[in-house]
Amino acid sequence: MIQRWWFYSIAALALALLPLLLLAFAAMLAYPSLPSLEVLTDYKPKIPLRVYSAEGVLLGEFGEERRALVKIAEVPDLMKKAILAAEDDRFYQHGGIDYTGVLRAAYSNFTAGGARQGASTITMQVARNFFLTKEKTLTRKFNEALLALKIEHNLSKDEILQLYINQIYLGQRAYGFAAAAQVYFGKDLGQLGIAEMAMLAGLPKAPSAYNPVVNPKRAKLRQMYVLRRMNELRFLDGAQWETAQQQRLTVKRGSQEFPVKADFLAEMVRQAVYERFQEDAYSQGIRVYTTIRQQDQAAAYKALRKGVLEYDQRHGYRGPEGYIDLRKDNSEEYLEDALQDVTDSGDLIPAVVQEVTRKSVRAYCKGGLIAEISGDRLKFAQRALGDKVALNQRIRAGSLIRVQKDEKGLWLITQLPQVEAAFVSASPRDGAIYALVGGFDFGRNQFNHVAQAWRQPGSSIKPFIYSAALEKGFTPASVINDAPLAFDAAETGSEAWEPKNFDGVFDGPMSMRQALTKSKNLVSIRILQAITPQYAQDYLTKFGFEADKHPPYLTMALGAGSVTPMQMLAGYAVFANGGFRVAPYFIRRIEDGNGKVLNQAAPIEAGENAVQVIDVRNAFIMVNMMQDVVRHGTASRAMQLGRQDLAGKTGTTSDSMDAWFCGFQPTVAGIAWVGFDTPRSLGEKETGGGAALPIWMDYMGSVLKDVPEAVYSMPDNIVAAHINSGGLRDAGGDRVEYFYQENLPPEQLAAPAGQLQSEKVKDQLF
Repeated sequence: MIQRWWFYSIAALALALLPLLLLAFAAMLAYPSLPSLEVLTDYKPKIPLRVYSAEGVLLGEFGEERRALVKIAEVPDLMKKAILAAEDDRFYQHGGIDYTGVLRAAYSNFTAGGARQGASTITMQVARNFFLTKEKTLTRKFNEALLALKIEHNLSKDEILQLYINQIYLGQRAYGFAAAAQVYFGKDLGQLGIAEMAMLAGLPKAPSAYNPVVNPKRAKLRQMYVLRRMNELRFLDGAQWETAQQQRLTVKRGSQEFPVKADFLAEMVRQAVYERFQEDAYSQGIRVYTTIRQQDQAAAYKALRKGVLEYDQRHGYRGPEGYIDLRKDNSEEYLEDALQDVTDSGDLIPAVVQEVTRKSVRAYCKGGLIAEISGDRLKFAQRALGDKVALNQRIRAGSLIRVQKDEKGLWLITQLPQVEAAFVSASPRDGAIYALVGGFDFGRNQFNHVAQAWRQPGSSIKPFIYSAALEKGFTPASVINDAPLAFDAAETGSEAWEPKNFDGVFDGPMSMRQALTKSKNLVSIRILQAITPQYAQDYLTKFGFEADKHPPYLTMALGAGSVTPMQMLAGYAVFANGGFRVAPYFIRRIEDGNGKVLNQAAPIEAGENAVQVIDVRNAFIMVNMMQDVVRHGTASRAMQLGRQDLAGKTGTTSDSMDAWFCGFQPTVAGIAWVGFDTPRSLGEKETGGGAALPIWMDYMGSVLKDVPEAVYSMPDNIVAAHINSGGLRDAGGDRVEYFYQENLPPEQLAAPAGQLQSEKVKDQLF
């Protein structure tokens, strides 16, 4: 009897141990075939292409995965504790499999009547993320456990946690907590508050379900759970817990944002790097350091947006962008859903009107803010508040509008502009681009107007025609007649033409300097007639312009050819640097993921290795004449900057389709352009001086704030001489003019002065 009992006991024990023995046998067979851990020990994730300013500020990144690798020592202690509280609080105690956690999860699931709690450790999640699929099978779970044991045997706890912190997917294409901190909050890990850390720590469980952008309410519940766990585990004291629960988070919405808006420049870099490295550009951690200066780029972006919105304000409110029926629902969730697909545009925030009277508007803004607008701040859209406009132009409950805060933080009604603009600046010395804004909003229109927009330059081409004339013997004192002209089709290359001055006034004989200062069209045409369009066409190529874009007809004198703002930048830099051709460039150097320099720019510099394309005397005289454009002429508004070293030229094309200002100071040249993508008039009263110059001024006022005023040195073989109104040298003349030594005009004779002067003027009239 005893023997039989013993036999049954042994048999029962064997049956009980059989699964364990089979499991151990399976583990022995499977363990040698587990994947190598080389991918962990030599961790090389896909790191995106990153674009930086000259100072090292991140301007943009490109790649399927947003990543930012950090060492475990760089991770704040509370961030690590938040992760442990959310995912694996016994991480530093177990050996890869938390048997206590397994029993706890089993009990919880049994009492809940289903699978409600898992027992995956951080080590098991690392195993799954690097080597396994996410299918829920026993085989996968078995291999996951074995891999966890293998990982624990080969790596330290800190190494495992570092892998997890860098590799785990956290939504919004962000891999790793450092990337997620930037994506969701626009901060580095070290800048996060406890509440933000808890929000991120809650994401690994279900990145979609707890995404604070997509599901803010569920994300908040998950965050509260993590904070409670941190408090229970004594990772936080009572005061920290209370404060963190009350902290209001500002989560970034939409596309990834960077400290400085440089989307157009970043895209130019991406294209250049892709041409060289192809698909590797997006995964090998390539870093590109540009010539962009943070202050300059910020100033240019702000100036362009301000200039465009000021133009738009001058031309009136066009009405709401759309309509949302609030009779169905007026809840915050409904309004937020309705606004979800409306694209953001910087500080022009989409909003739904909730209440409206003739004296006030109340609107719900995307993101949850409420805008209250009244008084003078309604002036721009006042007409749309009445019932005398068409229904689609009327602001009413449900209207989709744009609002913006003014400098005092008060709400205004605004609108998305239809007009476009471009601004680019660079060092005239070597062409290093300091700022580049290719349009009003890259998210709305990716067309880069700086590099891609071929537009008529209008009067901004005149300095190059005048420069050519200096080489043909003209001087700033040469007298040319500002009088009517008429041409047939053979002379213009298209049709009969009777050119006019912009102001419609003919002022008769005047000096070349006065003509440039006042931007007189008829004088420019007469100068081009004298030097010939063919000569001028060839001369323009010295500055980087393409001959075939400037047909050799008299219309060239008024800027009927085609240029890009980038070409204008290169052209005006020649004047600013003393006559040298420099090529604008924007990439300083390219590094691989390890910091090895793959490419280093070797710019050509004025006075060193750059080719001198015009006489330094020509450059000096042209700069001096363009200083008068700023001091007394069509750009005199720029004197508000209080500087004497600014020079440039306005440009306005026929029917005011394009507005330009191209100008410089010895340390920086800048080009501003305003126009519609499909060319049409900007308005009868819109000029380069009114639409483009303010953008240039706002930029220059910012970047030249602490730059000492420069003085242009007169080169050798130039003579400064007193002249009279007829352009003759006269010791008693009331003006000083500059001449090539070999092109000095005759002296005024004592008698018969009047006769001689009148004859000289007659000879110089073209």
